[in-house]
Parts: sequence; structure tokens; C-alpha cells
Amino acid sequence: MTKLRSLLALLAIAAAALLTAAGAAAQHNTTGAEHLLIENMISAPADLDPDGEGDWGKLELVGKLIVPDAENDLIADLTVDPDGDYAYLARWGGSDCAGPEGEQGGHVVNGGVYVIDIAEPGGSLESPQLVGFIPTHQDTLVGEGMQVVEITTPEFSGDVLVINHEQCGKNGKGGVSLWDVTNPLKPKKLSENFGDFTIDGDRVSPHDANETHSAFAWDAGDRAYLVSVDDLEAQDVDIYDITDPKHPVLIGEFNLNEGFDDDPPLDQPELGLTDTFFHDVVVKQINGDFIMLLSYWDGGWVLLNVNDPANPVFIGDSDYPNVDPELLEQTGVSLTPEGNAHQAEFTSDNQYVIGTDEDFGPNRAVVTTDDSGAQEFRAAMGSPAPQIPSGQTVTGQTVFVGRACPGDPAVPAGDGTQIAVVERGVCTFSEKLAAIEEAGGYIAVIIMNREGADACTAVFAPFVEAEDTPVIFVGRDTGFALFDLTYDDAACLDATTELAPIALGTVGDVVTITSVFDGWGYVHLFAVNLEPGAGEDAFTELDTYAIPEAMDPAYAEGFGALSVHEVATDPQDPTLAYLSYYAGGVRAVQIQNGELVEVGGFIDNDASDGRVGNEFWGIETLVRDGVTYVLASDMDSGLWILRDP
Repeated sequence: MTKLRSLLALLAIAAAALLTAAGAAAQHNTTGAEHLLIENMISAPADLDPDGEGDWGKLELVGKLIVPDAENDLIADLTVDPDGDYAYLARWGGSDCAGPEGEQGGHVVNGGVYVIDIAEPGGSLESPQLVGFIPTHQDTLVGEGMQVVEITTPEFSGDVLVINHEQCGKNGKGGVSLWDVTNPLKPKKLSENFGDFTIDGDRVSPHDANETHSAFAWDAGDRAYLVSVDDLEAQDVDIYDITDPKHPVLIGEFNLNEGFDDDPPLDQPELGLTDTFFHDVVVKQINGDFIMLLSYWDGGWVLLNVNDPANPVFIGDSDYPNVDPELLEQTGVSLTPEGNAHQAEFTSDNQYVIGTDEDFGPNRAVVTTDDSGAQEFRAAMGSPAPQIPSGQTVTGQTVFVGRACPGDPAVPAGDGTQIAVVERGVCTFSEKLAAIEEAGGYIAVIIMNREGADACTAVFAPFVEAEDTPVIFVGRDTGFALFDLTYDDAACLDATTELAPIALGTVGDVVTITSVFDGWGYVHLFAVNLEPGAGEDAFTELDTYAIPEAMDPAYAEGFGALSVHEVATDPQDPTLAYLSYYAGGVRAVQIQNGELVEVGGFIDNDASDGRVGNEFWGIETLVRDGVTYVLASDMDSGLWILRDP
């Protein structure tokens, strides 16, 4: 408790200093220019009180907790313990990937987990109380992989907090950590930063496990298991036996792109959907079987039977249609879908799966070069960095600026007409952009994927902030082509974070980047068939849903990210689900006659505390006294609690 109290004191001091120096202006959502506010919405109910809390329909604000060190993009996922007494918030970002300047356990605190009491007498849903903090290693973040699961095996009995780890600096650690939170006020470390230490069979680090984007654990009776996302190799589905959570054992690694036996491939190259990699997962016991639901980005969603976790059995996967259905329905524009299967949940009756496509780029980028034949490359535009308006182009000569991380060689200045090409990896996108904008002279930035990534040729729209510069993401193959280098995909996947063989300041092709509006990420409703061998019949898409602003070019810039992020289904009503929609707030949707219909929402519209708008990342549900409560994590503030009025 001494360390926890010390950290809480540091957080309080940091918060007081922030408020004294700049008031609430430290929050970038105070101006409303970067969030979709009630007065800007075209989808808000006509009878909404513009001076109220900003809730409508089947959602009502109950309580909130603003963490004392709140700042832009600080918070990531959240989870709730099985009894619904404590909530846990992931500390993910922060200024320069740094936490309070205090020593905890011999290192500067960076990422970690806030422990929040939401049950009387210590706290409540109306008045949640911060009661602890679990720190990570320096430069080590907690993102999407948080969960509290009750495990009862011969080796352990109690509640286990599952934490994923990704790096944000040279001292960062990867892997997964498990904590005993049976008593949340006295968390006990069970195992820290364990994971896969190899890439394609070769051990590349004597000390550090591969970075892990997400993880999920389940109790299977006498044994318990965990599945995690391996960020650094093609065999990205890692399954562990955690029957003894102090000694996890890796029991299987799988690359679902290779399939099982005669199963069809997950990618759809005819639609340009080749960025197939593992992103998120849940496991649920359904009719006596343990079913794993994997979100596999461009590969869609996948169902596996994991009764024997070391030998999963393929059930089936989803496919994207030839034409993006939501874009066509709301705009009449016919384009291929973007993929980006991000996260999904079963409804409480297991009849449906609701999945979310995360897409931070409302404009599709097409890159062409001045090489003979005007070669064209796939690309995506990051957000909330400035967008190239739909239908417009940017042309400039490429210049390689290295990795552009703190401690790297300085980024060379551009001449005012050039486009910087930077490598992904080691530090955050925003840190790279800050270094490039400080050097000056670039009209756009191209980020190329790194070696050892899930798929070196993967293209996705990153969440990246920049002051004035559009940001484009391309595969490593494209990055090499811009400098007329030969690209070897096998060698790329074998490596980890090797630097590209391009000298700093090297001039490459002249490129033209063309912007085409294709909307933000949205939601899918599937009927599911869990029978063995269901194959292509495992998923039947019934409907899609997006807030109207997400499909309106007028909202492509200046209102924050209008992509859906995650879904939580109602434990009591199989027709209801709740969405964390970043700047679009929290939305309640209902399955009505096979369609998703919005029935409620919430966006903070109360400026009395100096902040308005939201940037919701995580979402969970709990039931108390027969009422379903919805808990959501705001990246810029903390925990928000809602309910059906």
C-alpha cells in the first residue's frame, strides 16, 4: 500500500500542477474543434436538451471519474472484475510516453493500470473512487488487452488481471503480465512480461518478449488458458497454459493465413484485402464448447473451437462483400471495402456477432510515382492529422528521414516542396511527426511499415496527430519501391526492427497522393453458425451501421476520429449492444428485424468542468440490481458510467 499511496499522491500533485498552470485548457477537447459536439451533430435527436449532459434514448449518465493526471490520449482500454466492484483503466499514452516524474520500484512510472472502486462503501457507480495504481516497466504501455477473469485451478484460485504490453521507448517491454487482484487494494504480481521470445523460431532477444497488442484468458475447469496477439511475427496467435499463472507455458503458435488443413485463405486479394493479421479476441463457452472469436483485420472474423487449445479446430470465417455496403447505403458511392476487422462480441444468446471495423482515415489515399508506367500503390491516410480534401492531390519528391525517434539522428530539413518518408517502429507516430514538423520543409509524411511486423506489406489508417501535415501509411514494399530498392517479404518478416538500407536524406521518386472520401470505420451484424465445418456459412452478414457523420465528407476533418472502436453486448438483453465511437461518443444499438438501429447515445456536453466532448476507447457492461450499466473509457479524461434510464 505504501507504493500505491505514493503514486496516488504523485498523481494528485501532477493534476494540481496542471490545473494551476493552465486550468482545463490542457485538454484538447475544450475548444470543441477536435470532437463531434452535440451542436454539430446531424444525428442527434431533435428533443435533446443542448444544455444538458448530452445523453439521449436508452443511455443516461450516472457518474464519472477524471483521473488526476488527465491529458490528451492518456487512457486506453478498461475492464471490470467479475463481481462488478472494481473497474480498471489502462494508462496508455501521455506526454512523450512519460508518466509522473516519480520513482516507483526503481523506475519511472509510464504505463500502468488505474484501480477504481465502483461499489459501496468505498465508491459507487455514481461516485467512483481511484484507490490504486499498478505500474508497468518504464516505456511500457497497456492498451487493448485488459481483462479480469476468475480462475479456479489446483494451482490458483482468485481474480487475475490480464495486461498486454507494447513499447513506447528504448526501455520498453513486451509480452503479457498477470496480477492477482482478488484483493484489488493489494494486487500481487503473478508473472510479468512473459510471452513469445522468438520470431519464426529464432530467438531475437535474450530478455524481451515480443510486443503484444491484446490478450484474453479463460478458465476451462481444472486448467486455464490465455491467447495473445504477437505483434512481431506471422505466427501471431499465441496460446498459453496459465493453469499456474505464475508459470505460463506457450502451447501453440498459429498463423491463420496459412489455415488449418484445407481451410480457405483469409485474405481477399481481388478486393485488395491482403493485410490479414490478428488484432483482438474473445473466448466464450457456448453449449459446452469453448469458441474463440478472432478479429483478423482484412481477414475479417474467424471462429475456432478451442476445446483443445493446443490444437484449435477451424469453424469458419467472414468475407467482405465486393462493395462497401455502408458507404453505398449512406452516400451512393461504390468502392471496395477497407477491411479492418478490429473487435467483436457474441450477443448474450450467442445467435449473433457484432463486429467493429476501425478506420481512422475517412479519405482513401492513392499513391502514384513518376516512374515509367505511373506505378500505383495502396495507401491509407492517418487521422486526426490534417486530411487531404477529397478529390485533391499533393505532389512532391520523397526524402528518407529515418526512424525519427527521440535519440535518433536529426531529421534533415525539407525544401518546402518535399514529402518525408519515415519508418514505423520504436517510438509513437506522434513523436515521429513532431520531429519531422520541427525540422520543417515537408508538405506531407509517408510512414512505411517496419520489419518484423504482423505483415510488412500491411496498410492501415493510423491514429496519428500532426499540426499541419497530412500523414500517409504504406507497406514496407511500397516504401522500398519509392527508393528503387528490391523488397524481400520473407526477410522482412524474419527481422524485428532493422533499419531500412537507405541513407538519411536520400532522395526518392516524385509521388502524387490523391485523396478519395470513403468514410470512417463502422459496425457489422452477423448471424453465426457454430457447427463444426460451417466454413463460409459460419457468418451471414445481416446489416451494417454507422453514425451519419461518419459517412459525410463534411465531417472528414475537424471533429475528431468518427470511427467505431469497440462493442459490448448487453448481458440481459440479447438485442442490445453499446459502442465506443471515439469522438462520436457512446451509442446504443438494438437488433430489430435483423437490422442495427440506434436507440440511444451520449456525448459530454456539460462544460461546467472545463471540458466538452469525448474520445471513447473501451466499453464494458455490468449488471447490478437487475440494471445494465455501461462503462466507457475516455482517452482524455477517465471513466464514464451510463445506464438505461
